[in-house]
Amino acid sequence: MPTLGEVTALLDGWFPPHHADSWDAVGLVLGDPAVDVRRVLLAVDPVSAVVDEAVLHDADLLVTHHPLFLKGVHGMAATDPKGRAAHRLVTNGCALFTAHTNADSPTGGVSESLALALGVENPLPLAPDDEELDKFVVFVPVEAAERVRAVMAEAGAGRIGDYDQASFTSPGEGRFRPLDGARPAVGEVGQPEVVEEVRVEMVARRELRGHVRATMRAAHPYEEPAYDILELAAGEERTRGSGRIGKLSDPVTLAEFAARVASALPETAHGVRVAGDPERPVETVALCGGAGDFLLDRARAAGADVYVTSDLRHHPASELREQADAPALVDIAHWAAESTWLPVLRDRLVAALGDTVEARVSTTNTDPWTFRA
Repeated sequence: MPTLGEVTALLDGWFPPHHADSWDAVGLVLGDPAVDVRRVLLAVDPVSAVVDEAVLHDADLLVTHHPLFLKGVHGMAATDPKGRAAHRLVTNGCALFTAHTNADSPTGGVSESLALALGVENPLPLAPDDEELDKFVVFVPVEAAERVRAVMAEAGAGRIGDYDQASFTSPGEGRFRPLDGARPAVGEVGQPEVVEEVRVEMVARRELRGHVRATMRAAHPYEEPAYDILELAAGEERTRGSGRIGKLSDPVTLAEFAARVASALPETAHGVRVAGDPERPVETVALCGGAGDFLLDRARAAGADVYVTSDLRHHPASELREQADAPALVDIAHWAAESTWLPVLRDRLVAALGDTVEARVSTTNTDPWTFRA
C-alpha cells in the first residue's frame, strides 16, 4: 500500500508544480505524507458536497482540479465554507491534493482529455509551451561527481518530461597548471596536474540558469571549475501547451458536432451554446479546457473550423465573429469540460498503483448553475 507521499510524488511527476501559473496554488494542501493511502476520490471542485462524498467513501485522499485556497489566508477556522471543508477532511483522515494549471497543459491533462472525449484525433497543443532549455556540461573530479549531480538536480537541473535527476557522465582527464595566486584543491602552484575527471551533462530550464550555475559552483571542489552552458534549440514535437487542436475522423456539420459535444459531456443547466452556421462543415477542432478565450486568436490563426471552451465573454466572442476567417464557437460549462479529465486520471492511477489503491471519480455535479429559466 503506497504512502500519501508516494502518491503525491507520482502526481507531481505527471503534473510538475513548476508548470503551474505563478498565481496558482497546487500540490499537497492537507495531509501527512507518511500515512498510507487506500482510497482516492477525484473531483473538479473541493466544495462541501464533494467533501461529504469523500467522507462517505472513507477516502484517504481527495484530488481536485480547483484549489481550496487559491488566495492567501491568515486562518483556517471552521467558521466559513473553506475552513469547514478543511476541518472535515482533516478530522476524517482525508488528505487534499490539487493539480490545477499544471494539469491543464501536459499529455494526459485537462485539455487533452477534453479533446479525446470529443473524438479529436492526435490532438497537439494549440499554443505549445516555449520552454527554453540550457545544457550544463561540467567537468568534475570523479570523487565529487555524485555531490555535484545531486545539488544540480536539487536546483532544478535534470528534469526531462516525467523524469528528474537525469544526467549523463563520461570519463576523461582534466589537465591544468595553477598559477601564482591560485589556491588549488588539487596539485601545486606552478606544477602541471592531471586529474581523473568525469564530464557531467544535465539540462535545465533557462530561467534557472543563474541558480543552477551558482549551486554547481558552490558544490564543485575546484576554485575555478570548467563548465559549458549550451542553449538548446526547441524540440520539433511539443506535447505540452495550452489548449489542443486536431481533426475529426470524418467531417460533420456544426449542428452535428454540437450534438456530439452535448452527448459527450455531463448534462448541466448551462448546456452547449453555439455561434455559427449550423450547416458549416467541421473537421479541424481547437479547444481549451476551462476558461479559454485567451486562445481565440490562436484558434483562428490555426485554421480551426470550431473552437470549444468555457466562460466565453460577450465582447471577445462578438469581435471574433466579425473576422471573415473566424471559427465557429462552442461554449460549454466549465465544470463539465474539466470533468472529462477525472476518468483519465483515475485510469492512470490504477495503471500505476494496481489494486493497492481504489480510485473513483466523484459523482457530484459541482457546476454552480442549477437550472435555466
